[in-house]
Amino acid sequence: MKKLCNSLCLLIAVVYLCFLGGCTGAKMYGAAKFVSTPPGAEVINLKDDTNMGMTPVLVTWEGEEEKPEYVTVEFRKTGYREKITSFYVNKRHKTREEAATAPQPISVELEKRKN
Repeated sequence: MKKLCNSLCLLIAVVYLCFLGGCTGAKMYGAAKFVSTPPGAEVINLKDDTNMGMTPVLVTWEGEEEKPEYVTVEFRKTGYREKITSFYVNKRHKTREEAATAPQPISVELEKRKN
């Protein structure tokens, strides 16, 4: 019984120190490089309708876990059909710069509209 109590007290102390020491909530980063053919397409995040830039564009995500995030984007360019694609971005890098050196490649080929 004494051994169980000691183990439980040790576990509680470790959890308490983690919260005080900030071992939860470490920022992690992931990145994707969007490329389209032809270039110059807008990349729209369909989760919140934000414009992420024009292709080619590098986008980074920040999170507190290494858990992948599901992302759906739409590519738009005048004279071409819109294209939607989804993917998981892995937040596994410790810095934004590190994530930018190894982005996930996301490439699409846009179809010309028939007039």
